[in-house]
Amino acid sequence: MTSAPELLPILFVPDPRLRAKARPVAAGDARIPDLSARMLATMYKAPGIGLAAPQVGEMLRLVVLDLHENDVPAPMVLVNPEIVAESNEQAVREEGCLSLPGQYADVTRPARVKVRYLDLNGAKKEIEGDGLLAACLQHEIDHLDGVLFVDHISALKRNMLLRKLAKELKLKAQDKE
Repeated sequence: MTSAPELLPILFVPDPRLRAKARPVAAGDARIPDLSARMLATMYKAPGIGLAAPQVGEMLRLVVLDLHENDVPAPMVLVNPEIVAESNEQAVREEGCLSLPGQYADVTRPARVKVRYLDLNGAKKEIEGDGLLAACLQHEIDHLDGVLFVDHISALKRNMLLRKLAKELKLKAQDKE
């Protein structure tokens, strides 16, 4: 019996690593299978539907997703993902983020995207998505460039949300003392 992968600590805003641009994963990087398994385990435990490597302090272009459509696990690992096409049509969805726990806002993004990436075996793949998948792909790829979902909302809403988060995190820290 194999043991469950060790969980990783999720970084919270305002950690500066969340604002840094991640570097591409080198071909044959032997750490990626283990790191992606640990990221998936961390994402499931949180719980969430997507997690980017910078959110766990790894400055690599690596994303894991699982939308659990029809309550069936379908984990995806995207190495060096890039958006290669997006629709002109826009869609608004409520988004949240494991690095901004408990904070949600409506975000406008392209309704459909096509993403090119490598799988864990280094094979080139493409995925096209709309709805939740499109939003999730864009949200996680944004993390690789140091962009957070709050960067897509008005400055007023963003500042209110970030102040609320700072207050909640401060209260949590005090409760632990």
